[in-house]
Amino acid sequence: MHCFIIAGSPEASVSFIKSKINSDFVICADRGYSFAKAAGISPNLIVGDFDSCKGELPDDCEIVTLPTEKDDTDTAHAVGLALERGYDEITILGAVGGRLDHSLANLCLLAHISSKGGRGELLSEKERIVYLAPGEHSFDSLTGRTFSLFPFGCPEVEVEYLGAKYSDGIYCLTSEKPQGVSNIFSENHSIIRIYRGSAVLIINMSDAFL
Repeated sequence: MHCFIIAGSPEASVSFIKSKINSDFVICADRGYSFAKAAGISPNLIVGDFDSCKGELPDDCEIVTLPTEKDDTDTAHAVGLALERGYDEITILGAVGGRLDHSLANLCLLAHISSKGGRGELLSEKERIVYLAPGEHSFDSLTGRTFSLFPFGCPEVEVEYLGAKYSDGIYCLTSEKPQGVSNIFSENHSIIRIYRGSAVLIINMSDAFL
């Protein structure tokens, strides 16, 4: 099952959020509710300590209030609740930009979702970010899009690209050199194989970054 989580990045685009939300289950993490409200979206669940969400909360929605001092972020709690309720495909909006530490924390959540058997992505109007565990990963209808791949949670990753401009056997990418920057999907159906290690894949979704 798929759900959306709306996080609280100050760089979140209300119009983009509105364009992506459908009838799937929607969770707002703290200030994410402000974006949902501005977009005319009624969430199914709101979670947070509400230190950044201003204004009244709706009385027709499930609300989970968290303590201000806690070990995890509001978005991490939202991810945990989504997984507990059986949602194994999670799209997080409003998750990048603003504080770099929060953006990095949200990248870590992708690895957590994968460790629980799910698939997650951070999605904005500029980029789509996914975590790649060992195995084969398929990508469709991205011809001409630029992408970059980096080791994540490990010193190095062994990767092979099929259907990419720079594709010549198995590459070993290390965390010390940004050699995985700016490849290009060259076919309608592309495959990335991770043989060892794990990676974060950043796909540029805006024509301005091609």
